[in-house]
Amino acid sequence: MGRSEAQQRIEELKAVLWENSRKYYVDNAPTMSDMEYDFLMHELEDLENRYPEYRTPDSPTQRVGSDIDVPIGPNAETQARHEFRKFPHRYPMLSLGNTYNIGEVEEFADRAEKTIGGSFSYCCELKFDGTAICLTYKSGKLQRALTRGDGVYGDDVTENALRIKSIPPVLKGSGYPDEFEIRGEVLMPYESFDRLNREREDNEEQPFANPRNAASGSLKLLDPEEVSRRGLICTLYHIPSDNVSFETHDEALRAAESWGLPISDKRKICNNIEEIEDFISYWDTERRKLPFATDGIVIKINEMTYQRLLGYTAKSPRWAVAYKFKAEEALTRVLSIDYQVGRTGAVTPVANLDPVLLAGTVVKRATLNNADFMKDLDIRIGDWAYVIKGGEIIPKIIGIEESKRTPGTIEPVFPKVCPDCGRELVRPEGEAKWFCPNTDGCPTQIKGKLVHFLGRKAMNIIAGDATVEQMYNLGLVRTPADFYDLSKGQLMMMEGWKERSAERFLSSIADSKKVTFDHVLFAIGIRYVGEQTAKDLAKHFGSIDAIASATKEELLEVPDVGEVIAESIIAYFNDTVHQAEIERLRASGVQLSMEKTDQTASDALKGAIIVISGNFSIPRDEMKALIEKHGGKNSSSISSKTTYLLAGSKPGPEKIKKAAELAVKVISEEDFIEMIPDKEPAAKQTYKQGEQLSLF
Repeated sequence: MGRSEAQQRIEELKAVLWENSRKYYVDNAPTMSDMEYDFLMHELEDLENRYPEYRTPDSPTQRVGSDIDVPIGPNAETQARHEFRKFPHRYPMLSLGNTYNIGEVEEFADRAEKTIGGSFSYCCELKFDGTAICLTYKSGKLQRALTRGDGVYGDDVTENALRIKSIPPVLKGSGYPDEFEIRGEVLMPYESFDRLNREREDNEEQPFANPRNAASGSLKLLDPEEVSRRGLICTLYHIPSDNVSFETHDEALRAAESWGLPISDKRKICNNIEEIEDFISYWDTERRKLPFATDGIVIKINEMTYQRLLGYTAKSPRWAVAYKFKAEEALTRVLSIDYQVGRTGAVTPVANLDPVLLAGTVVKRATLNNADFMKDLDIRIGDWAYVIKGGEIIPKIIGIEESKRTPGTIEPVFPKVCPDCGRELVRPEGEAKWFCPNTDGCPTQIKGKLVHFLGRKAMNIIAGDATVEQMYNLGLVRTPADFYDLSKGQLMMMEGWKERSAERFLSSIADSKKVTFDHVLFAIGIRYVGEQTAKDLAKHFGSIDAIASATKEELLEVPDVGEVIAESIIAYFNDTVHQAEIERLRASGVQLSMEKTDQTASDALKGAIIVISGNFSIPRDEMKALIEKHGGKNSSSISSKTTYLLAGSKPGPEKIKKAAELAVKVISEEDFIEMIPDKEPAAKQTYKQGEQLSLF
């Protein structure tokens, strides 16, 4: 692979990994298995090691994933209740290096032995598949509970943590420090998970994909009382505080257990690699008997002195590694194959299976991805197929057991026309999927777009698939604007709807007119414009009219908007059907521009387009917020329109090079501070040299 190909692949991997990191941590709706994610991360690490000039501070290899979905700012005290306050972690919450290869665990042990030189032990523990939490106790009482956040700041979820029965509000016994942190995982047991999903289906809500997503979503609910009903549990496994002195990690956990904290007893002190491998082998089987999800084993150097000796990389400790179990798989019969049309028109083959228990849930259907995948698999109806839930997310067929194939199996034929509307399918150049081009006339696509428009992260209107199905079948709605024309009488024509149901829906419709423009932009369903891209577009242009009239070059100035997204936006607004729909939404009172606020502190940067690169004394999100606060605009890429490249420590070499080529002025953080009225940008979060860091 040449340098240009390597650079292109690195950029592709970074985009894919950050997008899936957001889906995992923020949306709680991952579409990629842990194994697929880890393999792509390893590929990126290898490429950056071979071509270090293309490694940048914002690479996923240099930063942990973040569950923060709102800006961090000094006005946390006055934020609306729907946002969680942000607090800095006393010690950064780093991530663990993962491996699926026992040979890499052996290499980890070999490196530790060479560095340490003397006698030491390992503490092996289950790797719990939940959502990270950091608890701070002061004077024996729970003072604060934070999510991982971006590793430096976390969301304050103390009220919710107090509703989890296994988290003690007050410690028992004695010997605990006056103030200390302890970290662990919040889990949702399978029993609670199944109950919750049954309730969500009854309420026409999308069920959670797996217990990990359910736990993460539950921990950040706005209603603490609802959290108490979710059946969450907590297990803790690490004390990073420097005022807690123990000789070993295991000793620290035993002390924490004596204080009434929930510590797992599923751990073992091992003295060599053979004992580690025995522990891994045992739990690879026995984990299936546990009432909650686990996905591997964490191996830690037990002695605290040697942990400090081994230290850290940019995002992981050198004294710990996680061995992840291979995805659980099952063998079952393929009963039939359906072809589903999605909201964007993509046609996805889905296999209907003999029900089989897999990773704690009963699996009846599994995706076959696309036509090429089916062909490579050589799958037949009636075959016996191997199914996995990689990362316990979406069931996938990974292979066929040919020895069990019988003469009666039927070779499937991928449709040439849309299974819903009959329009001939097309396959755009560079795409793996076939699409129905009847965007505004295909019933399934129409209903999918309507459901998307109603969604919680879109217009947040109280309704689900069944409601949309009824409304569509009765001819009440065909486009999102139709929702705003519905009357109480029309709603009460629907099966099961009474006066209260109709009033509740209409009230929700009225509330949706207050939904901010970025959510509206996401809701209208422009292809490739996801939630974050919609936020970036709304912030950059300010109104739908400005976006509709923007040139391709102007659209490319928006962070993360590339050629494909820009062309999709232009095509959408050039369509007269969509233009008419926007006008109907405008007439309905939907927000099609950003609210004018008085948050701009000055016009010091008015008209300036600024690209930031490198590390700063404050988080990058705060630096971007500061630019906007003083009238500037943020951009992710340098072009001839860029005013400044704001370079912190270790800026990306490619950005520096590009700035020089285009004669873009490079300024330092100190230069930037002098340009604005705020001479001190924000409270700086610093860590003393040698201070202990934390990984969980």
